[in-house]
Amino acid sequence: MSRPRGRPAQGTGVTREMILHAALALLDERGGQGLGMRALASRLGVTPMSLYHHVEDHAGLLRALSDEVYAKVLKGIEAHGTCREDIREILIRYHDAVRRHPQLTLAIFATPAAFAGVTREITDRLTALLQTVTPEPELWRDILIDHAHGSGLPSSGDGTFTAPTAPDDSAYRRALDCLLDSLAT
Repeated sequence: MSRPRGRPAQGTGVTREMILHAALALLDERGGQGLGMRALASRLGVTPMSLYHHVEDHAGLLRALSDEVYAKVLKGIEAHGTCREDIREILIRYHDAVRRHPQLTLAIFATPAAFAGVTREITDRLTALLQTVTPEPELWRDILIDHAHGSGLPSSGDGTFTAPTAPDDSAYRRALDCLLDSLAT
């Protein structure tokens, strides 16, 4: 049995999974400003340098987190049927992920180098699907993704963002259906 990589400051080492779990918890609790490599290492009880055996830098950490959180968005989409149904399902899943971890979405906005991997795949897949239903796929992709962000990142009114209190997304779904209906006309 191999020992986890990373020199422990006061523990038994650290794994990539442990890093991602702790990083997501820090991000959800403290926002993007609270997710630093030193704070993450402190939470894990390891030296900051030991984290770099598993992620190359802060942007790499955010990419790994986004791949983890958004992984289910595209899973099994091929089986749904029509383009409209696929677009709707991708956006509903993406909206759900944004609502669950709004601070991750905000951190990706603030760190353009973190926009890659699964988040790029979601964008590319939406663009490809929209190309079959509109002559302006990039415009509609941006409108639909911005709508998911706007609904999934509720503002508290003082400039800070808070996670929604209720998991009800019926208003988002109704608005999304209106947008998709107008896309078809």
